[in-house]
Amino acid sequence: MSAARYDAIVIGAGHNGMIAAAYLARAGKKVVVLERNDRVGGATVTREIFPGYRFTEFSYVVSLLRPEIIRDLELPRHGLKILPLPSTVTPMDNGDYLAGWDDHDLTRREIYRHSPRDAEATDEYSRVMARAAKAIKPILSIVPPDPSSMSWRDLAGLLKLGRYGASLSEQERYRIAKLTTQSAGDLLDEWFEFDPLKGTKSASGIIGTFLGPRSPGTAYVLLHHYMGEIDGAFRAWGFAKNGTGGVAEAIARSARALGVEIRTSAPVAKVLVKGGRASGVALENGDELEARVVMSAVDPKRSFLQLVDPQHLPEEFTEAIRRFRVRGSSGKVNIALSELPQFTCLPGVGPLHRGAISFSPSIDYIERAYDDAKYGQFSQRPYIDAIIPSMIDRDMAPPGHHVMSCFVQYAPYDIEGGWNDARREAFGETVVSTIERYAPNIRRAIVGKQVITPKDIEDIAGITGGNIFHGELSLHQLFFLRPAPQWADFRTPLAGYYYGASGAHPGGGIMGANGRLAAMEALKDWR
Repeated sequence: MSAARYDAIVIGAGHNGMIAAAYLARAGKKVVVLERNDRVGGATVTREIFPGYRFTEFSYVVSLLRPEIIRDLELPRHGLKILPLPSTVTPMDNGDYLAGWDDHDLTRREIYRHSPRDAEATDEYSRVMARAAKAIKPILSIVPPDPSSMSWRDLAGLLKLGRYGASLSEQERYRIAKLTTQSAGDLLDEWFEFDPLKGTKSASGIIGTFLGPRSPGTAYVLLHHYMGEIDGAFRAWGFAKNGTGGVAEAIARSARALGVEIRTSAPVAKVLVKGGRASGVALENGDELEARVVMSAVDPKRSFLQLVDPQHLPEEFTEAIRRFRVRGSSGKVNIALSELPQFTCLPGVGPLHRGAISFSPSIDYIERAYDDAKYGQFSQRPYIDAIIPSMIDRDMAPPGHHVMSCFVQYAPYDIEGGWNDARREAFGETVVSTIERYAPNIRRAIVGKQVITPKDIEDIAGITGGNIFHGELSLHQLFFLRPAPQWADFRTPLAGYYYGASGAHPGGGIMGANGRLAAMEALKDWR
């Protein structure tokens, strides 16, 4: 029996894979997406973990999804709806709190209450960071040129990049150079004095990394998370209607409307090679599919060390992929609640329940949490970023009940002794105990609790090492070095095989730029 024939095969129905497939289909190509799990989304999924309680199982907030993708794929028409998160509240040990509201004047008065100096500095800091983010943001939409190459494509890319750099002011170039190498802690110490303010802001610099806020390079990670927007509102974060699974479903509906075939429960065993070129894939059930283009939207180690026979890739390339840092450090605790947590700092039901709640009292607090992870333990006093999706989207829980989504740093993938049920339960208990210090009723309100470690992320979502970004956003793993030197242009050493996952430029988060750029490069080669 002859193999089914397509123009392009995409491995992995995460958001990047489906976006890549949609752009290929827009160009008239016959495309199939193959997903190992029983649903689309990868780590961008919503599940009913306990009867009636729906959770954004892994990823949980949205901001970085590129506006051109939303526009090109008409995602709102296919059901995408982003609900804003209007606040961030940081409970303090003394019973007080720090709040950032969606009202500029209220936020300024709130910071002034704690530090008049910081209130004066906040507006200028926001302007400086916004300018830096807008200066670097166009780089998210370009193919990184290889500075060691003499090819016309890379030379043209370097010239374009040089022209763009020349268009920036001297101050902007200096600021970007400093931000890419500085620690988030040092950056914030230059601007502010109030510890909870610095701690809360520094947390954006550690997400998806195995680094502490005092580690060099975390200022760039902070900037990376500064580049989001919702409906043109810069630096805005939100929660997708129906959870992040709602984002994946909207992308899937758009892709299918463009003619993309999406197969779930269809794990790929290997990439087929004929005449030195990727020619298709073999599924684990023995089926074979043929295509002119094969694109992987799974993590780099799975893409190049498992799916491709090593004889088809140069040793220096596979060695670079082996060295690519993918060690996960983030855990997730999803909690079903019979009532809202009552925070002693702001009693009753209020705006803090509709925004983010950040357990980040200082930079030193987060750095000490990192110290635990450095030596193979989960943090005894972890950084937690929590939201209560059911206060934003009532369909996430039964009437009167709620779900709480807790993103946690640090939970190292390679914990000493390995993750088992006892350590997983202890980790979950540590998170509940941390919240309980500020919301004493949390324990009695718990109906069910799901604890997710990086090992669980690897096992469930298929992401090697459980790193939510498919690889750390450290300086040596960015731009023309991501995922490997000389191969950051979404092509690979195997002709016909492309790479468009979060492990590619420009990095992780629900962004989609990786898949879009990979599809564009494949289409260029097609022509």
